[in-house]
Amino acid sequence: MLTFWKKKQFWGGLIAVALLAWCVKDITVDEVERLSERLNFWYVIPAVVASFLFQMLRGLRWRLMMSHQGHMPIVQGASLYAAGQVLNTVMPVLTGQVGRMILFSRKTGFRKTFIFSNIVLEVLFDAVSLIAFLILTSLAFAFPSEYRSISIIIVAVTAALLVLLYVILQYREKLEELGTRWFRGRWPGFYITLKKFLRSFTKGIELLKSSQHMFGSMAYSLSSWFFHVLTVYFLFKSFGLELDFAVAAAVMIINSLVLMIPITPGNAGTFEVAVSTVLSAFAVARSDAVLFALALHLIDLLPIFLLGLTYLHYQKISLKEIREQHDGALFDQISEDGTLIEEEKV
Repeated sequence: MLTFWKKKQFWGGLIAVALLAWCVKDITVDEVERLSERLNFWYVIPAVVASFLFQMLRGLRWRLMMSHQGHMPIVQGASLYAAGQVLNTVMPVLTGQVGRMILFSRKTGFRKTFIFSNIVLEVLFDAVSLIAFLILTSLAFAFPSEYRSISIIIVAVTAALLVLLYVILQYREKLEELGTRWFRGRWPGFYITLKKFLRSFTKGIELLKSSQHMFGSMAYSLSSWFFHVLTVYFLFKSFGLELDFAVAAAVMIINSLVLMIPITPGNAGTFEVAVSTVLSAFAVARSDAVLFALALHLIDLLPIFLLGLTYLHYQKISLKEIREQHDGALFDQISEDGTLIEEEKV
């Protein structure tokens, strides 16, 4: 697993360097100096504050999603979530999500299957929030055709995921009966694993049955993305760009859609290409667009690393330790009744 991770890290880092070099290759020192002269640093302050609120609200949403299985203090929940985001940022492709599962499972005592189900719900709530912002933003102007097709795909996948989760929640016993008929005799090992996974996963998505948890999580999602739009908007003001709130929402939406599958560590390079390309469509000079993208990326990462690294430092957890930790399986063994918190007694 370590060798695989290093290969992913190497190629992801190489792609990031190449993309960043391509972005900044035409920017001159004079252009940077002219931008620094007109830069209004007072607007950077609310942009940074909005970025911290964006991260804190996402941490509070995660804490709420976990609360139906156990209580967690607010500061601890937000800091632990930020630490997970650090892993998701520095580890390339989807290995960061595995790192998050290991960290969350280790520090909360919850099974990895339960953590995985909450990651699925995070993606679901984020997708619904982005669709809501997409609909509102489309009232201001029409999105480019290439992004409209991606939006349609996101809507379709989100709807399919909602249906799938509903089926799992409502018909789990019938699904187990189907598994018994189809797999128990032919592949008993696979049948037992599937049955235990299904029971544990269902426990993780049971918050969808609670209107308090579901609407609370949705409210946190919408609020967090609103503050992310504010981050972009205040940075517009700082750079002296005459772009309104709807354009800030468009930058946030398109950037989120493009970066749904991470390719490079921290989305370095891909983030800058996505944001600068969107801004160029709104007649922003290329040098300003690239420098804006770099500034936005730094502001987005600031709360993640400040909160996350502080937590990892005080908990004496290293990235190398998480990266090398493995127990022979992605998900823990689960007791027959789907127990998540207690270790199964032998």
